[in-house]
Amino acid sequence: MKTKRTGEWLELIIPEKWDAYSIERIMKKELLVPRKLLHKYRTERSVTLNKESKHWKQTFVKAGDVLRIRVFAPQELEVTPAYMDIDVIYEDDHLLVVNKPVGVDTHPNQPGETNSLVNAVAFYFQMNGIEASPKYVHRLDRDTSGAVLFAKHELAIAVLGQQLKDRDIKRTYLAWAHGSIKRTKGTINKPIGKDRHHPVRRRVSTNGQAAETLFEVIQYDPKRKASLLKLQLNTGRTHQIRVHLAYIGHPLLGDVLYGGKEDVSYKQALHAAKLTFVHPFTEEQIECLAPPPEDSPLFFNEHVQSLSGS
Repeated sequence: MKTKRTGEWLELIIPEKWDAYSIERIMKKELLVPRKLLHKYRTERSVTLNKESKHWKQTFVKAGDVLRIRVFAPQELEVTPAYMDIDVIYEDDHLLVVNKPVGVDTHPNQPGETNSLVNAVAFYFQMNGIEASPKYVHRLDRDTSGAVLFAKHELAIAVLGQQLKDRDIKRTYLAWAHGSIKRTKGTINKPIGKDRHHPVRRRVSTNGQAAETLFEVIQYDPKRKASLLKLQLNTGRTHQIRVHLAYIGHPLLGDVLYGGKEDVSYKQALHAAKLTFVHPFTEEQIECLAPPPEDSPLFFNEHVQSLSGS
């Protein structure tokens, strides 16, 4: 799809496949604008066709028409900006993908906290003249490194959130797990709930939320007595990979919360190496590879590069 930013407006050239659709249908069914945002756009007259404000239900578009949506109106920051050197691996007017380091929370967990990735991205926005409040589409645990997707405006976070819910955003991880896993590939499909005996820990529970993890063994290292795995999440439960691997008897190296052996050189052997999704506005296939930390004793660039296109 052909799109262009013009000031505060996103311009979309109506493609052939939308010919004769109403503006209402495009906004609701094609762009998946949620109800609250639809109301805002209506009341603020933030949608035009060929630079004219039209009745959404009664106006039908033609291929080549220009639909404009005011998605880049300035937003107030909802989080305190704080400097941190961040590794940006993809960026455009709508999205930002950042390679999160180990030991950093995705977002503040207490009022007044300013040392999270969200705070750092807010600072990056300020320094680059982006008048928006960063919204993370998904999270990573504090001690998991790798790709985190952010949205730059309300429509982007709404559409990407729906893509995540529909499992259209593919997240691929690398992990080192204790022991030799007999099956070269498989699926762990077990619900996950809170552990009533621990404030943080999760566990496989019949009353928990559905959770599905796909795994593939890349290699076994006899020195470490551990298996290097490629994993994909079909759901996004808290600690999902950690819980599922512990459940099958192969916890992550270093993950003492779930039965892994402690190691002073790393906290948990998990890296979010690849993020793949269809761009919500251009419909391009986006693949983001996140290089591992330079000082990582476990993951290397060749591990990540081997995932390209897979």
